[in-house]
Amino acid sequence: MSFEDGSALPAADRLSALARTELTASPDPAFDRFAGLVRTVLRVPVVLVSLVEAGRQVFPGACGLGEPWGQRRQTPLSHSFCQHVVVSAAPLIVEDARTDPRVAGNLAITDLNVVGYAGMPLTDTTGQVLGSLCAIDTAPRRWTEDELALLADFAAACSDMLRLRIANSLLHQREEQATALRASAIAASERTRLLLRASVELADTGTADDVVSVVRQLVTGTLNPSYVGVSLLDDTGRVSLQSGLSLPSRVAERWDLYAGTTVTPSAAAARSGVPVLLPDLAAVYEVTPEAAVTFEEMGWQSAASVPLPGPAGPVGALTFVWDKPYTLDAAEQAVLAALAGYVAQALRRADYLFSRENVAMVLQKALLPDLPDAAPFELAARYEPAARGEHVGGDWYDAVRLHDQHLALVVGDVSGHDMRAAARMGRLRSKLRLLLVDRRESPSALLHRLDTASQALGDRITATAVLAYLNTDPSGHGHQLHWSNAGHPSPLLITGAGASVLDGRDPLLGLRSTAARTSHTRHLPPGSTVLFYTDGLIETRRDALDERERRLHESAAAYARAPLTELLDHLYTAFAGDDHEDDVAMIAVRTPDSRD
Repeated sequence: MSFEDGSALPAADRLSALARTELTASPDPAFDRFAGLVRTVLRVPVVLVSLVEAGRQVFPGACGLGEPWGQRRQTPLSHSFCQHVVVSAAPLIVEDARTDPRVAGNLAITDLNVVGYAGMPLTDTTGQVLGSLCAIDTAPRRWTEDELALLADFAAACSDMLRLRIANSLLHQREEQATALRASAIAASERTRLLLRASVELADTGTADDVVSVVRQLVTGTLNPSYVGVSLLDDTGRVSLQSGLSLPSRVAERWDLYAGTTVTPSAAAARSGVPVLLPDLAAVYEVTPEAAVTFEEMGWQSAASVPLPGPAGPVGALTFVWDKPYTLDAAEQAVLAALAGYVAQALRRADYLFSRENVAMVLQKALLPDLPDAAPFELAARYEPAARGEHVGGDWYDAVRLHDQHLALVVGDVSGHDMRAAARMGRLRSKLRLLLVDRRESPSALLHRLDTASQALGDRITATAVLAYLNTDPSGHGHQLHWSNAGHPSPLLITGAGASVLDGRDPLLGLRSTAARTSHTRHLPPGSTVLFYTDGLIETRRDALDERERRLHESAAAYARAPLTELLDHLYTAFAGDDHEDDVAMIAVRTPDSRD
């Protein structure tokens, strides 16, 4: 059949190979699962395993394909982008099909809503292109290098699956070749499963140690190395060992950081950009003599090190070591090369996550206020982010000195513990601070004004908060606390007689409630402490809230006379600790003791 430019689609041999796959315009469970995996990893609306026959293309594997095409599992070639891949035997990458001259006017644009397209060739063992593995977006898409590299790896795995089917067909035809072909098919299947598992499991890693652990698990039962190593090149060309935890400390310290010119398997692979294969101890002494002593010490006899690819060249090496002579065949070398690509991507992602975490910590420090001089009151605060997440969140505390012996105190909680929650919290805190210095209104009126301002500005932030004023009692004896509570855990009043709850709670901020907000007043005895806190201090998925609150009252009362920082440290350690599930913010204020 002729293509648009007059060239012809390959015919007899290619169609014969397609027939041996025994795949038609019907769903195949294995290829459907494969398409679903690719769709999840690449985050695209549609993924197709498309085979181009004479006059039509069929989809034995499909995920996300709309009707009626999902039922038919085929289209005429008038709706085919994949025929371009078959004719050119090369990937077809389209950012916007509507404006791309290679495919503009193809009926798939209007009938199947194909706009962004990336198709990788699917080949048989002779290199003939049978179709394509294609990722489809319904909107223009600029495909990244990492996405295309992943799609290419998936296409290689899909080609292995097609070859397996072809091989099985040939096995039935050629009994004399049955044993050899079956072994090859099993090996191809194992390689396919290994790479599919690698693409999924390495996507969940967050550190170099995680990467090493996952790779070791992946190759157990197949390559069975005694040691899996990851080494990286730094900006000065030195090699740093990232997998020292799996080595004796003396060996890990020896190779923790060394010059890139040192002749080791990892350094040689990273420096040259080509695999270093050492099938026995003699090859180790000949090619990488400076590593031979370590090999002897550890009882290792062979190794293979493959470079980790980066945007500007190798960034390190992935190394496998065995305690016996081991020669990698061509298929195993290809698996290690593909695995190294996944490892390099996972390490780049881990570096990105580390950088993101550092940015989050800087952001959080910038959002936390410096406590004012609160004399004659004592004042202390503490914030700890959730143990999991981006180490920044939506909980906050604040204290504003309005004038002598008049202090405003705030604690609040915007849902979430990521940078988006922190940004929303920062906006809410800033608006409340402006209102505090601009208005002389009751706490309830100020919270109502804050809610109204947020809604008027289109800043729909749902949050809990307590706003309190601490000032001299009009009687001249002690002090008074005026507060209003917008759906937040009630503050605690702590005295020598124990701890009691400062009740009174109104709706959350941001709910557009018509209920009136209320202010409350309480006389504070000399030397008493008021503790404001967020729910991350006491709420867990395991324990009853009533019991946690009872224990909090007991613990707070026991530290009624302790310095405020000691009180907050004790409560944080006793109730949150190093594995708390949510952010924790606390601020405590103490009135002057009459004995002072």
